[in-house]
Amino acid sequence: MHGGVVDVRDNAGHLLGQLLKTQRHSITLGATPPPGATVLFDGTSTAMLKDAEITEEGLLKEGTEFKHTYRSFRLHLEFRLPYMPYATGQARSNSGVYLQSRYEVQILDSFGLEGVENECGGLYKQKRGDVNMCFPPLSWQTYDIAFVAPKFNAAGEKIKNAFITVLLNGVPVHQDYSIIAKTGGGKQEGPELFPIKLQDHSNPVRFRNIWIVDLSNQPDPVYCSPCQTLACDP
Repeated sequence: MHGGVVDVRDNAGHLLGQLLKTQRHSITLGATPPPGATVLFDGTSTAMLKDAEITEEGLLKEGTEFKHTYRSFRLHLEFRLPYMPYATGQARSNSGVYLQSRYEVQILDSFGLEGVENECGGLYKQKRGDVNMCFPPLSWQTYDIAFVAPKFNAAGEKIKNAFITVLLNGVPVHQDYSIIAKTGGGKQEGPELFPIKLQDHSNPVRFRNIWIVDLSNQPDPVYCSPCQTLACDP
């Protein structure tokens, strides 16, 4: 490879063709908060977070939760996975976004893998993403998540599942999916509200540009709009 180009040659060394390296990027990277959004982290303050730490570069470390709770919402966040070449499986750049502390959208270095339900973009151990859109480690990646809370009757019994739409790097990986139960180590389902958490799995995952739109008072929440095309730089 030279300059992002791979030469394809036959046994005699004759050039048969070339392969160009493609660098994908998320079309929602750097998305600005819309009117009415609440900025949860912009690199300058942890006022909206609990037990949060910021690096010298102004990035948020893993292992924090938001102070306020939200029933239904649209969330944007950006994350960067560390390069851990000697780690495998769930030990490789692991974190997660716990919605209401109950439902985990997995974060993991899953670049080039199958993209199963415990890999990046999956609803942990419940549903795999429709496509594996995980970028290589050290790349900035995006989650855009629309979440509609489950409904409960006066006795605390669930009468309607939660629904979720997830865009990983600008591409839909779950579209209006009915979440059948809490995931993995999440809290049990119930009418009580709990905060959104960024999981600490002892891997140095970093976050930035986190904002949320509260949809709790809207009868018909607005879901994330799927991207029109994949954005790529040759």
